[in-house]
Amino acid sequence: MTKYFTSSLLLTIIALMGIGLVQVYSSSYVFAIESYNDGLYFFKKQLIFSAVALIGMVIMVITPFDKIKKYSWMSWGVAVLLVIMTLIPGVGIKVGGAHRWIQLPFGFRIEPAEILKLSFVLLLATFVSRYKGFQAKRIVTWSLCVMIPLAIVLKQPDFGTFALVVAVGFGILFAFGLPWSAILASIAVAVPSFYFIVMSVAYRRERVLAFLDPWSEAHQKGFQVIQSMLSFHAGGLWGSGLGQGQGKLFFLPEAHTDFTLAVLGEEMGFIGLLVVMSLYGFLVFRCFQLSMKTKDPFKKALAVGFALTFGLTVAINAGMSMGLLPTKGMALPFLSYGGSSLIASCLMFGLMLNLENEIAESSRSQSKMAKILEKSFS
Repeated sequence: MTKYFTSSLLLTIIALMGIGLVQVYSSSYVFAIESYNDGLYFFKKQLIFSAVALIGMVIMVITPFDKIKKYSWMSWGVAVLLVIMTLIPGVGIKVGGAHRWIQLPFGFRIEPAEILKLSFVLLLATFVSRYKGFQAKRIVTWSLCVMIPLAIVLKQPDFGTFALVVAVGFGILFAFGLPWSAILASIAVAVPSFYFIVMSVAYRRERVLAFLDPWSEAHQKGFQVIQSMLSFHAGGLWGSGLGQGQGKLFFLPEAHTDFTLAVLGEEMGFIGLLVVMSLYGFLVFRCFQLSMKTKDPFKKALAVGFALTFGLTVAINAGMSMGLLPTKGMALPFLSYGGSSLIASCLMFGLMLNLENEIAESSRSQSKMAKILEKSFS
């Protein structure tokens, strides 16, 4: 099985998963004792998620790309069905005012939006590889197939996933030659639409206002981001030490999920943050690098889409934690507690490991052929 793995990409993934387990343990221990009388409650569940995620990654590594492409529509259909199920009473559950999860046995739950982000890239990669050029009729048809389930995501509500998927979609289409006229027309429609979607809903509008001036409501809407910034400040250059952070002691809301980066910043300092963000940056860079090395349009679009999805997710969570973006419930890949995000990330990079191995095999075959030809004519 080792032939399927190239060390730099795989080691980066394993390193982030290891850091994530430590992070879940550190950020959730006190909360888990108070809530479940078991300090290892979230850590043990994250271990199970990690095992499932690694199995999923291996499956993606050994699955041929023609099968991945063949079943991209099916994966999108499953993701859409799961998103719809979140709104069905008794199936979907409401947490923090949003219907984003489906309850599973033994206390586990799944967030279909994470699967939707992955399957969307697969679907769009199939589209750009199948059709050369952008005909208006096809774009409208495919847009409807995408926007209807995204409207359901917005209904949950999950504006972050909605905005992320739209941004990734435009990024892929732009990379594959979407005409500037279509891009400008889309921007002209998207900007006022996004403004209306945000400002017409009270809690979103309040988040934007709190982002612009968090200190005006320091004990209400600005509380989360202020506590997060205080945690980063307390960390300094080297941090207070693993497990020694104070922000997670019920000062910082959602310390083991949305704001786990603030806990990391306090305990591991700027140096720790720099290491983690460098690992994230390498994964994004590697995806773009693989997209340039492959000639297959489907695989090229897949790598670009995954780079954008992963990179924007990290940027949104980091920006929110640092007060550079309005607060938004979006997990930090590999580090936040939660199985849906972790499994989706491992499936994503399982496909990238698959592509990396395929490119390496092709390069070795070409090198062998060159040597054979050289010997033949010498």
